[in-house]
Amino acid sequence: MPVPYADLGLQYQSIKDEIDGAIAAVIRDSAFIRGPYVDAFEREFAAAASVKHCVSCANGTDALYLAMAALKVKPGDEVITTAHSWISTSAMITHAGAKVVFCDTDGETFTIDPAAVEAAITPRTVGIIPVHLYGQPADMDAIMAIARKHGLWVIEDCAQAHLAQYKGQPVGTFGAAATYSFYPGKNLGAFGDAGAVVTEDAALAEHMTMLARHGGLVKHKHLIEGINSRLDGMQAAILSAKLKHLQAWTKARQDAAAIYDAGLNQLDGVEVPRVAADRTHVYHLYTIKHKKRDALAAYLGENGVQTAINYPTALPLLPAYARLAHRPEQFPRAFEDQSKILSLPMFAEITREQQDEVIRLIKNF
Repeated sequence: MPVPYADLGLQYQSIKDEIDGAIAAVIRDSAFIRGPYVDAFEREFAAAASVKHCVSCANGTDALYLAMAALKVKPGDEVITTAHSWISTSAMITHAGAKVVFCDTDGETFTIDPAAVEAAITPRTVGIIPVHLYGQPADMDAIMAIARKHGLWVIEDCAQAHLAQYKGQPVGTFGAAATYSFYPGKNLGAFGDAGAVVTEDAALAEHMTMLARHGGLVKHKHLIEGINSRLDGMQAAILSAKLKHLQAWTKARQDAAAIYDAGLNQLDGVEVPRVAADRTHVYHLYTIKHKKRDALAAYLGENGVQTAINYPTALPLLPAYARLAHRPEQFPRAFEDQSKILSLPMFAEITREQQDEVIRLIKNF
């Protein structure tokens, strides 16, 4: 039985009338750039994320840049982030003008190790960007304690963690700001690129808004030099339509993860995702570890099951960071994980039959 890694078409069919209506409304009103649909989504997502302000933008990568630029990151500054993530997190530190400082993961949750964060702080450190990777929150108590101790800001990268919680508190509500991606495959995904920054700080929100809109809140009144990073009306309307279903989709992902856990956690050689105490995982990805990862992925592929590796190379070991001359032994857990991790099919609409097929094949392997 073929099992796709994700099925965005199936999700669309499940709410086709709502999506088609949202698109038709934007076309009817010619509200393609900014406008009422963008304003509405910003209000709705702020409420869903339990924050006061949402600044929409073109994508999750821009969201990271906007947050750092508004926090006045400058050349000579250092910003700490995880060795295990998508490159947007680290690349935007560089583009904002700072030096990226990588830290190893904790060996359990794929998220940044707070002890490594504290060890990496220097007089030039200005901030920390933890990533709530795969949908599980980082250890925010420890990270925020370190930030307070050293007078640092925190930006939470929530690109994969919509509605996740740490000790009952939503991610994105701990630091000075938090960034989200609405890339099509995310738990809340647009029909193209889209992103947002959220914050409780009204002044910071206003500054990020200006940065994203050519440096002004009103057209032709440019108060600063900004960039062009706008969420378009079509994506905003689609996201508003989808947002109504996000809680149910999240529950469906969690239920699917429980089925995988039950079927796989007794198998020799398979490590299912470990969820730390008091953390709510929203399973953007269901990522196992296996010592024979490549052979397992090939076997599953030969039998119609699509998988992915997120991510095959730890960030500091990429050619993009050759200038930093990092070595694998500096990031032992991230380096070890890069050869073991495998993301299995995971989407809200996955059926029990599809999951049983994945589990059966892994048992056979």
